[in-house]
Amino acid sequence: MGTKQTKGCQPGSAGESPPAHHRKKVPPRERGDFLASLVVKSGEKFGKGGGSSLPPYHRRICMIQDMLVLVKQGKQEEATELLRHLRQDLGMESTSLDDVLYRYASFRNLVDPITHDLIISLARYIHCPKPEGDSLGAMEKLCRQLTYHLSPHSQWRRQGIMKRKPQSCLKAVLMGKPQDNTVDLSGIPLTLKDLDRVTSYLQHSSEHIDTVELCFTELTDDMLLQLLPALCVLPHLTTLSLNGNRLTKAILRDLTETLKDPKKFPSVTWIDLGNNVDIFSLPQPFLVSLKRRCPKQGNLPTILEFGEGQVSDLESQDG
Repeated sequence: MGTKQTKGCQPGSAGESPPAHHRKKVPPRERGDFLASLVVKSGEKFGKGGGSSLPPYHRRICMIQDMLVLVKQGKQEEATELLRHLRQDLGMESTSLDDVLYRYASFRNLVDPITHDLIISLARYIHCPKPEGDSLGAMEKLCRQLTYHLSPHSQWRRQGIMKRKPQSCLKAVLMGKPQDNTVDLSGIPLTLKDLDRVTSYLQHSSEHIDTVELCFTELTDDMLLQLLPALCVLPHLTTLSLNGNRLTKAILRDLTETLKDPKKFPSVTWIDLGNNVDIFSLPQPFLVSLKRRCPKQGNLPTILEFGEGQVSDLESQDG
C-alpha cells in the first residue's frame, strides 16, 4: 500500500567519530553565510530564476549533491547543517540531529518512508562515520539512492537529470488500451490543455485502468482538482501516484473529502503524495478512509503508530 522499498537502503550501525583534526572549523557567522549561499545556489543549478520556477525535487537533489561535496572536502559541520536544511525541506519535523539519529529513528515519515530511511542513514554516516572500510563509498551510494528516489526514474543518468520526456510521449500513452492496465504519464510535463485529453482518455478507458502514474508531471493543486472527477470514478483504480509535483497540503482537504464518499475511489489502496511542496503528513480521516477500502491488507504503514484500538475509535468517531 505504501511506496515500494528499494534494496540496499539500510546502513551499518554507527561507528566512532573521526579524529578532530579532519574537521575544518569555520566561525559560526561565516558558516551561516556560506550555507545560506549554498542553499540558494542549490535552487539555481538546474535553471535560471532560482528554485521558485522549478519543482521542489530539483532543489532537494542539488542539496544532496552539495552535501556530498562538503563531506569529500572534510567540511563535516557544513554538511551536517545542509542535511538539516534538507530534512526540514522534506518535512522531517525535528531539527536536532540527535533526535533524528536516536529518538525518532524508528519513526516512519507519514508520506515517504523510503526518504526517511535514507535520510536517517545519511545522518549516521555524516555524524558518526566509520573509521574502517570505505565510509565515503557507502555515503556516495546512499546519496545516489536518495537522488534516484527523488528524481524522475525514467530520466535518471549518472550525469544528472536529463531532458524531460518529449510531448509526443503523451500522445503515445493516450492511444489504445492501457498497457498492463497502467496509465503511465510520469516524467511528461502536463499543461492545462493536456488535462482535457487525459480526462477524456480516463473516461473512455475506465474499465481497463488499475494504476495511474502522474509522477513528475508538474501537477499543481488546480490541475489535480481538474482531474479529480475523472480519477475518483475509475472503478478498478488501486494506486494513484502523484509524487514529485507542485502539490501543496491544501489539496489534502479536497482529497480527504473525496475519500469520505465510499462511491469515490472505490478500489484505491494507496495515493502517493511524497516529494511535493509541503505535504509531510496525512490527515487521519484520509488514512482511515483508505483503510476502509482495503481492510484485508492490514494496517496502512502510516497508521501503525496509533494501534488497532485507537484506529477503531477514530473510525467510530468519524462514522
